[in-house]
Amino acid sequence: MNSLITIRNKILGAAYRNVLKPVFFAQDPEKVHDKMTQVGSFLGGNLLTRELTSLAFNYWHPKLEQNILGIDFKNPVGLAAGFDKEAKLVSILPKVGFGFEEVGSITKERYEGNSGKRLYRLPEQKALRVNYGLKSSGADSVYNHLKSIKTEFPVGISIAKTNNPKTSVVENGVEDYLYTYKKLNDLGSYVTINISCPNTCEDFPIFARAENLEVLLKAIFSVPKTKPVFVKLSPDLANENLDSILNVCLKYPVDGFVCSNLTKANKSGHEGKGGFSGKAVFEESNRLLAYVYQYTIGKKILIGCGGIFTPEDAYKKILLGASLLQLVTGMVYQGPQVISEINSGVVELLKRDGFKNISEAVGKGNI
Repeated sequence: MNSLITIRNKILGAAYRNVLKPVFFAQDPEKVHDKMTQVGSFLGGNLLTRELTSLAFNYWHPKLEQNILGIDFKNPVGLAAGFDKEAKLVSILPKVGFGFEEVGSITKERYEGNSGKRLYRLPEQKALRVNYGLKSSGADSVYNHLKSIKTEFPVGISIAKTNNPKTSVVENGVEDYLYTYKKLNDLGSYVTINISCPNTCEDFPIFARAENLEVLLKAIFSVPKTKPVFVKLSPDLANENLDSILNVCLKYPVDGFVCSNLTKANKSGHEGKGGFSGKAVFEESNRLLAYVYQYTIGKKILIGCGGIFTPEDAYKKILLGASLLQLVTGMVYQGPQVISEINSGVVELLKRDGFKNISEAVGKGNI
């Protein structure tokens, strides 16, 4: 069976890279993203197209199954927040092979996003520059859509504050987060508090300051907790600032961390605003992941995000402390079959190293 999966993935990968990718990369990336979201939504809306998609892309192995914080994950590879902002792909992504996804980030108010061109490909760096600025249809709209969907896999909900100067005042920002948190409290498998978006009107996210984060978490946890809570961290934080943030989080029932968001560090020479994904953030996100795992003594659940293109990339994050993984850019450059390639490749790496289950490998390279 594994040999058949390998052959299937090689054929699909070659077709994507040699046929579809040149067509997609000749077009505006945001328009391609929107078209692919429409296609995915269509495929997810029909039983036949869902099952055909599963036949083309899916992969399963018991070594990849985990129960984390009471949530069953068939495999560790999830779609990172930022791609499926409006939860339109919830029905098709399990069939593509993802083990979970994170929708959003979702904000209280509707926001069309930053003006001008907002998405750039950087092929030489295997990266994207993203400047959406927390585009969202608003908490009420996403709630009305998501409540009607029966999900086949865990769905995390990433929340952020509406991107405008008003919410840069701490009490207004807290109210904004709190509204969305309460509104979506009965939906999804877990929630991620995004305090690290690099594309907003703020030079430095106000809730990436420990004193402000304390105010936010106190308000969040005044609401009865119904599901696990993660905090999404920036890879650009200095250790002193990071320590302060972690200390605040450890005072509250935060279950884990997403390591990491996009980086603002521009190593490409590509001018303009926004954050960088893919290989541009791989090393920084790994540094953050290892640091947080050590700081929390491996007692928090970590989601490794940033620069995953291959099974080896994924396995490195697992060994550094990630129980779960997220990606977007790797799929853009490699094709949707990369999910199966990563999962099947991780299984082989687990076998090589004598692990019966992925959970046994978590943090083993970070001792």
